[in-house]
Amino acid sequence: MIIGLTGSIASGKSTVAKQLKEYGLPIVDADEIARLVVEPGTPTLHKIAEVFGEEALTQDGRMDRQKIGSIIFHDEEKRKALNSIIHPAIRQEMLRQRDEYLDAGAKTVVMDIPLLFESKLQHYVEKILVVSVSEETQLKRLMARNGLSQEDANARIHSQLPMSVKEQGADAVIDNNGTIEETLQQLENILRGWNVL
Repeated sequence: MIIGLTGSIASGKSTVAKQLKEYGLPIVDADEIARLVVEPGTPTLHKIAEVFGEEALTQDGRMDRQKIGSIIFHDEEKRKALNSIIHPAIRQEMLRQRDEYLDAGAKTVVMDIPLLFESKLQHYVEKILVVSVSEETQLKRLMARNGLSQEDANARIHSQLPMSVKEQGADAVIDNNGTIEETLQQLENILRGWNVL
């Protein structure tokens, strides 16, 4: 079974991902892959340098995230150009890792994809598990975790699909407004129900 794990910023998805790892389930981590595909020497980074110029790279040949961030933040066309280079590379690597785990005999593979719905990748998975919190909890956690003002935290939250939309697209929802123990108990119940554990 391919499980798609998703949530929103500061929803507690990482806590759930950590527990899934402890259960011994292989995890394809989209965020990790996003870093991997732009490592020095990769074809993706080479393309980025072609499109954005050598100034898009740091002295040691890495992608200059701040520089690129400042470019794409003000230029919709450049943002689209960057996404058209990076997204296919991420997707290709995600599928490669997923298939590698399946070929090695894994019965269940978790695909941890923060923007599963935003990127319309539901077809990559068989079951969707959403980690959900109230916006109030999300706001508090995000401000505390990242030291953001309420305005900045709200802007980040509202740049993603509302939790209610994600919940509607889920096969199961973990309510992460309570304690860690309550969250992990819900996870265990869901996995037992899906015959994963």
